[in-house]
Amino acid sequence: MKTNSKTYFVLSILLIGFMYMGTAQSRTRTTTTTKTTRTVTKKTPNRVSSKRVVYRTPTKKVVSVRTVPNRKVVKYQGQNYYYSNNRFYTYSRGRYIVIAPKIGFRINTLPANYRRVRFNNHIYFTVSGTFYTQIGNEYEVVEPEIGTIVYELPDDYEKVTIDGQSYYEYGNILYEKVQVNGTRAYEVVGIIDLD
Repeated sequence: MKTNSKTYFVLSILLIGFMYMGTAQSRTRTTTTTKTTRTVTKKTPNRVSSKRVVYRTPTKKVVSVRTVPNRKVVKYQGQNYYYSNNRFYTYSRGRYIVIAPKIGFRINTLPANYRRVRFNNHIYFTVSGTFYTQIGNEYEVVEPEIGTIVYELPDDYEKVTIDGQSYYEYGNILYEKVQVNGTRAYEVVGIIDLD
């Protein structure tokens, strides 16, 4: 009888312990919803004069090389430009200088690392901050529409200020950081007009 009462006692202690552990480990699930938010204090006009743009680093770093391997010549408005390794170059004083591609440049084949961006029923192909659209069998450099969203900027973007507002700039395209479904993205908010 003593053995039975000891066994019942031990079993009841174990049962109480398991019940306590079971309630201690249960948790209630909560669900959260993500909203796309954007704080706008001043609307940037679609086109901005370059005189209003203030660069954080006043002097831009000029990247140049002595040779450009496997280059393709791109003729544009009577001048030769060179395309190689997803970059455009101009030739000056014995060196090739990296430039942002001008609107209207055309290439025959997109680089392998392009991304497809759809906005307002328009399809862009973007590579390193350059937007292309397909024209026949070629791809032409174009300005993106205001509101176009990309998820990464090229490495050599610039931080700029216009009327006290901060933006990101590459190739005369202005971007603003936004959240899309909880993911950081960049929205095209303007184009810089060179005066």
